[in-house]
Amino acid sequence: MFSERVKSIDISGIRKMFEGAGPDSINLGLGQPDFDTPQHIKDAAIEAINKGLTGYTMNLGFPELRSALSRKLESENHFAVSQDEVLVTSGASEALHLALAALIDKGDEVLVPDPGFVSYNALTKISGGKIVGVPLGEKLTMTPGAVNELITPRTRVLIVNSPSNPTGTVQTRKEIKALAEIADDNDITIISDEVYEHFIYEGEHVSPAQFTDNVITINAVSKTYAMTGWRIGYAAARKEYVEQMLKIHQYIQACANSIAQKAAQAAIEGPQDCVNQMRDSFRNRRDIILEGLDAMGIKCIKPEGAFYAFPEVSDDDAPQKLLKNGIIVVPGSAFGENGKGHIRISYATSEEKLRRALVVMETVLR
Repeated sequence: MFSERVKSIDISGIRKMFEGAGPDSINLGLGQPDFDTPQHIKDAAIEAINKGLTGYTMNLGFPELRSALSRKLESENHFAVSQDEVLVTSGASEALHLALAALIDKGDEVLVPDPGFVSYNALTKISGGKIVGVPLGEKLTMTPGAVNELITPRTRVLIVNSPSNPTGTVQTRKEIKALAEIADDNDITIISDEVYEHFIYEGEHVSPAQFTDNVITINAVSKTYAMTGWRIGYAAARKEYVEQMLKIHQYIQACANSIAQKAAQAAIEGPQDCVNQMRDSFRNRRDIILEGLDAMGIKCIKPEGAFYAFPEVSDDDAPQKLLKNGIIVVPGSAFGENGKGHIRISYATSEEKLRRALVVMETVLR
């Protein structure tokens, strides 16, 4: 009755944890900034409505937005693409789906970080590909050696995510350059998920596209500007990549939301103080979580970016026990085979809630 592709995937392990949670639960599971969208961005959306910009846009997206993104990528990410090499999508999730669908034939292999974001595995299966998990190194980053060992003649795609969801770790410049060289040597396309690029506390953000054009860079305004519900992402790549992705996008989506596109343009071109303020707040929250976990004797690799911690918790029932006590976390197993023995904590919530949650975790996890 249903396709094997659909039957092969399950409901997201992140979403599962919300079921059964009480109304007063503290949510450390959802990867969503708890800040409001900055006012100048909302004002741009209101202006777009009042101007009647409520119809279809070009399939690629408004030229003005794509031009702004082109300038942003050159100045911040240090690689050049024209506005016609930028495709605006309904969130980074659609961009990831389009990239995989455009690149993979049945049985082609996709190297994904393990543990890694839940969508990588599901969208690979939907696209007919074979998932090959890349075990992360001691510092929970993807090492070039581990990637090299898993390459076969069927390898088509390598997904890189830095800063990482779920670990919060940041790949070094040396690692990114080496991964780019591996991709070039083996005719593999990198899909680089960079949605947390502005939330880095130590280290630096490095785009693989600095070193190779054999890459599709995926990003969004969702996390950076507290715009998760606006659903604007984008993909940047050389033109032949974008042309193939556009074929799929125009049939399943037509175009991203016109009003949200204008809001995104205001976000990209407007003042960035809001981003810096959020980053500073997330850094403080990270330190609260790390101090609390350390006091419990729980080992956790220091997350250098994003807003997640990925501590080692050997009790497989810990997420359910915490849920019964009003704390929502995500089991590490939701992110891959090598995520077992961990939980993911999102610290994108208030310091007061984090401190309350740590008190409960102290009782449950000890």
